[in-house]
Order: sequence, then structure tokens, then C-alpha cells
Amino acid sequence: MNTTNRPRPRAILRIHFHPAERTEELYGQLLAVVDGISSRVEPLPADWSAYVDLTGALKYWGRDAEGLVAVLRLRLLALHGVPCSVGAGPTRSIAAMAADATPPGAATVVRDDPYEVAAFLRTKPASALPGIGPKTAKTLARYGITSVGDIADTQLPTLQRILGTTAARLAHDRARGIDERPVVPGAAPKTVSASHRFDRDELDTERHHRAVLGLVQDLGGRLRTSREITQALTLTVTYADRTQTTRTRSLTEPTAHTPALAATARTILTGLGLQRARVRTLSLRAERLRPAEETVHQLTFDDRDEKLRRLETALDKTATRYGPGLAGVASAFPRAG
Repeated sequence: MNTTNRPRPRAILRIHFHPAERTEELYGQLLAVVDGISSRVEPLPADWSAYVDLTGALKYWGRDAEGLVAVLRLRLLALHGVPCSVGAGPTRSIAAMAADATPPGAATVVRDDPYEVAAFLRTKPASALPGIGPKTAKTLARYGITSVGDIADTQLPTLQRILGTTAARLAHDRARGIDERPVVPGAAPKTVSASHRFDRDELDTERHHRAVLGLVQDLGGRLRTSREITQALTLTVTYADRTQTTRTRSLTEPTAHTPALAATARTILTGLGLQRARVRTLSLRAERLRPAEETVHQLTFDDRDEKLRRLETALDKTATRYGPGLAGVASAFPRAG
């Protein structure tokens, strides 16, 4: 039988890394391991994951998707001691769904076969399909559409009346295993991070706040030195049992201004409710960095902010001349009520 024109099986991975402690350097090292298997890697640092297109690598390595996934998991564990969870399928959406259903240290592979794809998709609840949130799933349920199979079986015009033209088309295609979105290779978006490890597991929330303000001071100074601004902050709390909680919050406007960074970091920390938590390490990461020239500073009739910016500049100069630690930028600003 002539197989010359038969398309190659597609194999796309969604891989989640599960290290004991997260650092920017380690994330880059893990991506390098993945790049050793396939150069088509799309980093997703916000949740320590990545998409990987293995389609071209299958022939090169002489393995199927299951075999390459096993090699990749073994390399990550052997080189860095980091377990991962992997979902694989012929499209991005199937890979994402497979990854969501896979526990740490395991893999779920859906082969590029119509029957296997249908068997995987059809029994899943509608909310498992990428793009279908809880509110949309509830709307669909009112019409008796509760599974991915139901979405696939519903006539497109009916779905369009329920969801709208674009959303219905996407849901209908993905429910039938159609998703042409490619993996877009690229370097991980630039971030800067700082961590504070307590001498002992810390219960005192005031010490938690002081530590976070110290991290804000460090990050703010580094951003201003490199002439960059950040669009979001991510706080990671590592507890006594080595479990972690990570929260990300976007800033009102991109900035490297310490009071603005401190206000956002405090909001994240307060929202975690660590009153009885035994905290081992606090890590703060500035994400989605941009050149400082792109900043847009909202004008105000209150000159307090401008005074704080002038104070910040003076303290930066002092730190540059005499070294960090002599003048504490974050602690120099009044604490928000």
C-alpha cells in the first residue's frame, strides 16, 4: 500500500514540572532538557509548564510518542530530580486535557487515531474542554449538553444560538478533535525573582510581611537598574512539609516603583491567609518584563507619590554607592492601611 502521501502522526505534549522549590534558573534548565528532545518548545512559566511539538522528533529518535515521553520524564528525573506530569495528543487542546487529568509523575498519551481521540474526548464533561468555563458549562447543561460528546453531536447552528458564532465554532471543532493551533517556539518570557528562606519554619505573619517587603526592595532595585518594568508579580510560599502555594496578580500598570510593587505583593500575601501556616521559604517573581521606556505613569494631583519616587531614586543611588542593605527602600515607605 502506498503511504507516501499519508500525513505524519501529530504528537503535542503539555508538560507540567513539579519541583520541590521553584527558581527561574531551574525552570530554564528544565526547558533545556526538553529542548534536547525537540526544539519546538513553547514555555509557559506562569504555571511551570510548556507545550512541546514532538511530531518531527518521532522519526529522528525512532520512537513513538509514548517512548519519547518516557525518555523525557526519565531525563528530567535523572538530571534534576524533578518529576513531571505529561499529557500528549494530536492537538494542543487534547494535550492540555490529557495533562489536566494526569497526576504528578505520570503520563497520559492519546494517539493520533480517530477512534482513540473520540474515546478520550466523548466521555469527558463539557467543562473539561478548553474554552468551556464553569459558566458556559452551566449554560450548556440547561440545554442537556453536559459532555464533550454532546457538544460534538450538537448541530453547529444550535450551538451558535447558545454560545455565539466564534465560541460555538471553537467548541464544536475541539469536541471533534480539531485544533490547528501550532506550538510556537520561543524563549521563556523574561522574569526576575528573589527568595527568602527563614532560619526556622516561621509562624509570625509580621515576619512574613517584612520578608516580602525585603523581596520587593530587591526586585524593585534590580528592575530599575536594568531599566525594566513588570506587569505581574507571583508569590510562592513553601511550607514546612515542602508543599507550595503560588499566586499571581497583575499590576494596575506596569512599573518598577517600589510602593506599587509592595502594595500588590501585600495583597497577594494577605489573600493567602497564612495566620497559622509554618512557612519555610517565600519567593517573589516579577513577570512579563518590558523596557522601562514603555511605562505609562498615570498623573495625579496628589504629590505624595512623586515625593516617594524621588525618595526611591535617592535610596537607589545610596545603595549603588554604598551597597545594598544600608538603606532599606521598601521599609522607608509607609505601610498601606
